[in-house]
Amino acid sequence: MAALSPALTAARRLVIKIGSALLVDDQGLRGDWLRALCDDVADWRRRGCDVVLVSSGSIALGRRVLGLPLGALPLEQAQAAAAVGQIRLARAYEEALAPHGVTTAQVLLTLEDSADRRRYLNSRATMQTLLGLGVVPIVNENDTIATDEIRYGDNDRLAAQIAVTCGADQLLLLSDVDGLYTANPKTDPTALHLPVIEHLTPEIEAMGGDPVSGLSKGGMKTKLMAARTAIAGGCAMAIAEGSVMRPLSAVAHGARCSWFLPESDPQLARKRWIAAMKPKGALVVDQGAALALGQGKSLLPAGVRTVVGEFGRGDPVAITGPSGETLATGLVRYTADEARRIAGHRSDRIEAILGYTGRAALVHRDDMAL
Repeated sequence: MAALSPALTAARRLVIKIGSALLVDDQGLRGDWLRALCDDVADWRRRGCDVVLVSSGSIALGRRVLGLPLGALPLEQAQAAAAVGQIRLARAYEEALAPHGVTTAQVLLTLEDSADRRRYLNSRATMQTLLGLGVVPIVNENDTIATDEIRYGDNDRLAAQIAVTCGADQLLLLSDVDGLYTANPKTDPTALHLPVIEHLTPEIEAMGGDPVSGLSKGGMKTKLMAARTAIAGGCAMAIAEGSVMRPLSAVAHGARCSWFLPESDPQLARKRWIAAMKPKGALVVDQGAALALGQGKSLLPAGVRTVVGEFGRGDPVAITGPSGETLATGLVRYTADEARRIAGHRSDRIEAILGYTGRAALVHRDDMAL
């Protein structure tokens, strides 16, 4: 029996990637299309779904303003175009979502922000806070400062990393293709469309092709790389043709697309990842904190009796009970020295002790595997 595709309307947290070719054409920004997309985003928000937009387009917009030619640009020109285009891109989203009462935020990231555990945790905490406040983050790669060594290089993979970072259950890549085919349908009339991919096998990965648009950098190969990241993190991913008005509604009503099914749910995948880490230290907690952890709560400084070992922010630590039993493994938000200084104190004392405003939890429940 063939596996069923997920329902886009059932998403609890949805990441949407928008390609440059959808946003920008020869005349500039496709304002009508963007407003229609944001009508969809507002509808999903009203359903109670958190939405994150990972949007290309800053370089494509900026190069028009600066009069730069199509094609590959030297790094310094690409960064200048991104700087000019990014402010216009963010404003366009803000103006399109404001009539719906939706607040937007601009988030610019590089590969380093996910490769470095401390930066990753900071990025995750910021995204979780924005979504908790009902904000729609507009995410893009920070092209104005990123060098080739710290770049994702395409927003397909960035979107997949964002989906895993913020615990999304669905990722939608809106592009200029309507899914994965057994071969390039533009050159092979016998190519078959694949509506559901249950397992990302080497045979499936071999079907990746090259970019088909002069404005976009990502081809099917980068989308399959994104799929591997997403499904490993428990997130279902779809590739859909996005040029139609209200593309989310189109997918929800049966427009052709390709779904990649996840290996597990996002939270379970994250917990397994944390549980597999080797602790670099330990936090010994009192009985009250042990009971709170068992109820699914975060670990606050007040419940910590002893800090063992040396570790940095974002490192994995063991959390042990008063009798020495291991209760959990978690990613700690403070260094060992900072943890020792605030251990046993209420969270509202952190600023007075450390001299700066810190996070309330030593280990947040989302960063903990019991």
